Amino acid sequence: MKKADIGLIGLAVMGENLILNMESKGFIVACYNRTISKVDDFINGRAKDKKVIGCESIKEFVASLKKPRKIMLMVKAGQPVDDFIKKLLPNLEKGDIIIDGGNSHYPDTIRRTDLVESKGKLYIGTGVSGGEEGALRGPSIMPGGSRAAWKHIKPIFQEIAAKAPDGQPCCEWMGENGAGHFVKMVHNGIEYGDMQLITETYHIMKEGLGMTNRQMHEVFAQWNKGELSSYMIEITADILAYKDQDGNEVIDLILDTAGQKGTGKWAVIEALDAGQPLTLIGEAVFARCLSAIKEERVAASKVLSGPKPQFTGDKQAFIEDLRAALYASKIASYAQGYQLMRSCAKEHKWNLNYGGIASIWRGGCIIRSVFLSKIKEAFDKNPALTNLLLDPFFKNAVEKAQSAWRKVITTAIQMGIPLPAMTSALAFYDGYRHERLPANLLQAQRDYFGAHTYERVDKPRGEFFHTNWTGRGGETASTAYNV
Repeated sequence: MKKADIGLIGLAVMGENLILNMESKGFIVACYNRTISKVDDFINGRAKDKKVIGCESIKEFVASLKKPRKIMLMVKAGQPVDDFIKKLLPNLEKGDIIIDGGNSHYPDTIRRTDLVESKGKLYIGTGVSGGEEGALRGPSIMPGGSRAAWKHIKPIFQEIAAKAPDGQPCCEWMGENGAGHFVKMVHNGIEYGDMQLITETYHIMKEGLGMTNRQMHEVFAQWNKGELSSYMIEITADILAYKDQDGNEVIDLILDTAGQKGTGKWAVIEALDAGQPLTLIGEAVFARCLSAIKEERVAASKVLSGPKPQFTGDKQAFIEDLRAALYASKIASYAQGYQLMRSCAKEHKWNLNYGGIASIWRGGCIIRSVFLSKIKEAFDKNPALTNLLLDPFFKNAVEKAQSAWRKVITTAIQMGIPLPAMTSALAFYDGYRHERLPANLLQAQRDYFGAHTYERVDKPRGEFFHTNWTGRGGETASTAYNV
């Protein structure tokens, strides 16, 4: 058999499916797994009679590849990636390429890019979104790292990637070092927000409006035909209609404790470090944490009181308000995510193409939706756009939805149904549109107890002042700095 166009290490679900995707597009693929029996099982099973080369050692694997060698790691993030890089480097030649396709934390990718380049090789850290189906049929791919590697990887990645409705491949170069994994981290944070907003909508439909799963299925299916059309709305409709072989509605059998793998948390930590208000995604992460303390909540439910949900208005009109509130909250979530990308791109000197990012998220990935085309259009019109809320389309959409948005949140509060993400989205919008916020009082408090100083409205920015509030504190002030 001819030498392979690309090699892949890690035969879990994503790895196997990516190999089959590559092979179906005409590429010869070599594979290796630390547990050799998995190689044999794959070659004799799903990859039987396909252009896939099974290898039983790193040396055999490397020898099976065309130069420059292209090796994709689909292994667990963290130490396993470092371990394989260490094993591979002595066997590679100058210009060979290592690709990490897992959900690595982008600072690790920056470090690994520096290491691999210092050895004369090239490195790519790439986000791959779409789950197992996307890996097999076409994911959204977000590569970054050694720029010189892109021309070698581009034909393969763009061929196996999903295609947007206009035929464009959902894969484009993100930027240097950790840019690819950074964009994937933000993608996953937005995914957390989308999921939480939908679950809050489900909660108020179920508990507040007393809707059946079938009725909710019909609403989500209808919403998927309009401006909310997206993969997440589509699968929510499917889930609500699903019954097992005994006729049970499976959604009602699932324990209400959510898991998480860390990418949403990373996005929130990054936002805190960057001083960016990623409040909705933060609430989405904390909502999962609250769900996880199930036993405490069960005990608290027997002790703590609140209003009993009882809706008395026009149910159909309120469902339309819910749709509008969900849409407005989604806009706020993406506005926050893009703010974070802009801030961190400036810090790391990445030239992120914000319209291009929205474009490659239009197909293959978990957050794919018709909504993303509007984000692409916004940045195509104004690449320097500071916030999506300032784009005419999104500004008008939020203004149109604003009354319904407030009505939904007010009603939920009165019924005692928590909507943490949706509420934080509205709070962010209200905060962002206020010319003056009460932080002047906060700065006065900080100066009073800690002499932390403040700026004045009647003086130029950057000049700091201290008041001896008690007459006992003296004029010495603390050094001004921001965390």
